[in-house]
Amino acid sequence: MRPDDRDLDDEIRGHMALSVKERIERGEDPEAARLAALREFGYVPAIRDSMRRVWYSRWFDQIAALGQDMRIGMRSLRRAKGLSATVVVTLALGIGANAAIFSVVRGVLLRPLVNRGEDRLIYLRQSAPGLRADNMTFSVPEIKDLRSRATTVGAFGEFSTIDFTMIGFGEPRVVRAGVVDGSYFEVLGLRPVLGRLLGASDDGADAAGAAVLTHRFWTASLKSDPTVLGKTIRLGPRTATVVGVLEPSVPYPAETEIIANIVTSPHHLGATMVTQRTHRMTELFGRLAPGATLESARAELTAAHAAMMREHPESYSAKAHVRVSVARLRDQIAAPARTILLVLVAAAAVVFVIACSNVANLILARSIRREGELAVRAALGASRGALRRTLLAESLVLCGAGAVLGVLLAGPLVSLVARFAARFSVRALEVTVDASLLWVGAGLAMIAAVLLAFIPRLPSSSGASWFGPASPSPRPGSGLAPRQGPGLASVRITPGANRRLRIFATTQIAFSFVLLAGAGTLLITLVAVQRASTGYNMRQVLAIDLPTTALGVGDAKEMELYQEMTRRIGELPGVAGVALGNFVPWRDAGRLGPGFQFAAEGYAPADGEENPHGRLRVVAPGFFAVLGVPFFAGRDFTNDDRSGGELVVIVSQSVAERLFPDGQAIDRQIWWTDPYFGTPRPRRIVGVVADVDDENVAGGPALTIYHPVQQLRVAGRLFVHASSDPYALVTPVTRIIREMSANQPVERAATLEDVRADVLAPARLNAFVVSGFAGIALLIAVVGVAGVLAFSVSARTREFGVRLAIGSTPRHLLLKVLSEGAVIVAIGIAAGAVGGYAFAGVAASYFENLSLPGALPVLGAAVVLAGAAVSASLLPAVRAAHVDVLQALRSE
Repeated sequence: MRPDDRDLDDEIRGHMALSVKERIERGEDPEAARLAALREFGYVPAIRDSMRRVWYSRWFDQIAALGQDMRIGMRSLRRAKGLSATVVVTLALGIGANAAIFSVVRGVLLRPLVNRGEDRLIYLRQSAPGLRADNMTFSVPEIKDLRSRATTVGAFGEFSTIDFTMIGFGEPRVVRAGVVDGSYFEVLGLRPVLGRLLGASDDGADAAGAAVLTHRFWTASLKSDPTVLGKTIRLGPRTATVVGVLEPSVPYPAETEIIANIVTSPHHLGATMVTQRTHRMTELFGRLAPGATLESARAELTAAHAAMMREHPESYSAKAHVRVSVARLRDQIAAPARTILLVLVAAAAVVFVIACSNVANLILARSIRREGELAVRAALGASRGALRRTLLAESLVLCGAGAVLGVLLAGPLVSLVARFAARFSVRALEVTVDASLLWVGAGLAMIAAVLLAFIPRLPSSSGASWFGPASPSPRPGSGLAPRQGPGLASVRITPGANRRLRIFATTQIAFSFVLLAGAGTLLITLVAVQRASTGYNMRQVLAIDLPTTALGVGDAKEMELYQEMTRRIGELPGVAGVALGNFVPWRDAGRLGPGFQFAAEGYAPADGEENPHGRLRVVAPGFFAVLGVPFFAGRDFTNDDRSGGELVVIVSQSVAERLFPDGQAIDRQIWWTDPYFGTPRPRRIVGVVADVDDENVAGGPALTIYHPVQQLRVAGRLFVHASSDPYALVTPVTRIIREMSANQPVERAATLEDVRADVLAPARLNAFVVSGFAGIALLIAVVGVAGVLAFSVSARTREFGVRLAIGSTPRHLLLKVLSEGAVIVAIGIAAGAVGGYAFAGVAASYFENLSLPGALPVLGAAVVLAGAAVSASLLPAVRAAHVDVLQALRSE
């Protein structure tokens, strides 16, 4: 700076200092005097800095004041322990439920996979909507065609789910395994934590058997044993060497325990697997080529699939409407759980809204009870900002405590919801409690605190601002208004405040009604399914898995072993019958695919129709008697129905009625036309049995064709009809089996009743979770209605006293208060019904299989809600009816 500039600057500062001094002497605020002097002499940078210091100072003052208000609020809330506890617990339920569900949603739907380049991973699915087959997988010829035609996919990976009888890690047991090609792990971008993974050198029929253990199996069953590498295990008829342990990853498409190369499965090397286009059992993954997008890959693969079907029309039924879909792997994994998780998010959000509405009622009621205090503070100069800050401080204390308790509750809720979601997506198995709970809880608490702080209206002050006081002036229509008469502390409750209380209570009723109707729909559906007749003897039949080789196909020696086994088990005390089969009802649903095409003597499909699809089941003599399935015509299988003899079958009633409407099914010929069976071989019908649906728990008529076990030599399932407790037979049956074959696994013994109950577990869990949310919402809503009416009665004590004094009867007052509660409930139910149906109509366009609640659950929800709310209204109504007249007239 030049010397003359420095002198000028010093002179300006001197004049500014003199101006500030004069202004202070005249009584101005020192900071205001400094600002005025700065403006007068045009010192812009200094003005800016000074104003910034003023604003910072004021905000720091407000933060300090907020902290002081919070300390005062804590002391005040300790004197209202009942209200504080109610608010904290209510908020904790809402915050905890939302934090837990958000953690699961984040883990299942939002968190990236561990796979390298997971955004390039795709999953291909082949489906047949006409056959109700959501995923019929791919055959080897189909995969070869797609590989040869695709340019947008750099590499494909194949995965087949299969069960192996494993020997080598403790007792013989069945393991769920994946059979993969050499490119599978490279395509999916996975790494080992021990050893190596399968590669190109492990492909081909001449490769040595090799297996990789999944991380979950290695840690849970083998206790992370590092010596497993190089160990030889037996998988069915083949051996394999353990070469590595896979890193923790999503077990898709199935939760497997080991992953082996193709040579370990003789079936994968057979001609049927390699050449039959209709023999589909392989899941297909891909990695996009450089520069390719999901949309371009989808378009190319769809066109390639269509061309493939045109070239091989005999393998694709026109009625099946076979199609291919392509999705990102992460989206595919999350898809089964997306709908149910979004439903849970909606339910949790509804609970949070109900909780906030109820807490808002309590806070508003408390604010109105403090109307005298707030009016006095306004009269003494407190600004609206200061009063609002007081309410915000108390809300922060309550919501903070609710958030802390909610996060503590959310911990175990995360585990519960994750186990629930795992039934829909294997990715939920990864979900654990993490830091997201904290910031979700804190965020919800802040939202609730701000909402609750700005619900009550305050005494107006003209010219009031956050930073400075002003003279009080009542605002018309506010919840707090000075009463006519001496003393500002005497105030009255305006209709506006009472109206807001009722609006919050109505909101709770409306949302509770939606949850109750949804829960009622699930419960009614569940009860209907549980009560449906299955056609089986449910309580006395014990089903046991006796797996043989990978696909349960036995040779003549194994058939003899089975026959001797059933004879010895049948001689046990308490055994009324024993039979073999290849399919446990409901538990094995989907294991044999959607069915196969067949034709019959004298039956011709109508124009445009195809041969029907039927289910193939293999059973031993006595199977129908053991399971309680009645015969309508003909005979059962016998020991003479064996390999080399006449080919015979038994059909279900639906098959007989559809193919032979004249009622003459016995001795007619039937044969499979599906390419899977090769050359059609006629089989004579020797019996007709009742329809049973062993695939669907809510079953109906099913086209089923039964074959004798000695002709197809497929078994793997044992059925024991007990005359007393079925589970008491598990030990002696296992002992007999192990005496005859020490390496034979004996697994999953359960009655058909318990098998069906286990299959119904997801539906029961759905109903339980939604009913839990509905129960919480109902409780909060009922408490809210009771609170509104109790507050109304308390505020109208003088009015009721006057009514009684001029001749009203207690019964009249009782009915008046009950009618007020009934009006709140009626409006809430109507609003909930309209809003719920409108929301369901919108949601139906985004979610498949979403149906609206029927009349019964809607009526039931309305009755339950109305009954509970009116019952909760009784206490305040009785209180109103028993008001003491003299005390009421003196109360104000």
